[in-house]
Amino acid sequence: MLSIFTRGPNEGRSPWNVTRSVWYAMFMREAISRTMADRLGWFWMIAEPAAMTLIMVAIRSQIKGGSLIPGAEFVPWLITGLMGFYLVREGLMRGLGAVDSNQALFAYRQVQPVDPVLTRNFLEGMLRTFIFLLFIVGCLMLGLDMMPDDALLAMFGWFSLWCLGLGAGLVVSVLGSLVEEIGKIVKMLSLPLLILSGVIFPINHLPHNILKYLMYNPIIHGLETLRYGFFNSYHVVHGTSILYLWFFTFSLLALGLLLHVAFKEKLKAK
Repeated sequence: MLSIFTRGPNEGRSPWNVTRSVWYAMFMREAISRTMADRLGWFWMIAEPAAMTLIMVAIRSQIKGGSLIPGAEFVPWLITGLMGFYLVREGLMRGLGAVDSNQALFAYRQVQPVDPVLTRNFLEGMLRTFIFLLFIVGCLMLGLDMMPDDALLAMFGWFSLWCLGLGAGLVVSVLGSLVEEIGKIVKMLSLPLLILSGVIFPINHLPHNILKYLMYNPIIHGLETLRYGFFNSYHVVHGTSILYLWFFTFSLLALGLLLHVAFKEKLKAK
């Protein structure tokens, strides 16, 4: 696999062909490590959202005696939120350690610090999409309404969340490598983000003076778009804007790429 890094410079390959070969090799390396190094890797990717769904259904049934969301069934609504959030969270977390864990590969001049971040996020997006499809099929077999009412909008919402995770991953991959404390802070934010992003309970009934601050969180806009793609009768949170989500996403992508350009040599020399 690493033979593509050691080829001579006079083989007539274009820069794009070299980059594509590097990405392919790193993708295969990450895929094998992600899916085969841990025998329970696939189990936890499925068990985590399944366990969270069961816990939240049990809690909600005890507290309110019901499990309905206006315009959507609670279980499908919860699953779409969890899957969308995990897509962003894993993009963020996988980017956090991507540079440091691939430090040895930077000895090859073709490999840049941004490459492992991009390949890790692409792999994570593929894995999370596959897991989401498994949950959709499983819910349909159990008689739950998980068939999207607007498939194109649902796919666009999913893609938007993946890009948001990629942008966040690019930023923290640089900052977390240069300042160790930033990585610790990012890991601590996982649970608060889960609660504040409207993943496990609807936030559209919160007071306006609280909701207006929560809506600065771009994850909410992505999750609400995804949910609306699945349930057209669902009442999205007031103020949801796909334009705001993409403005935030493009800003993170631009900032992350600029940081990689500015600190490329420092990241390689760590």
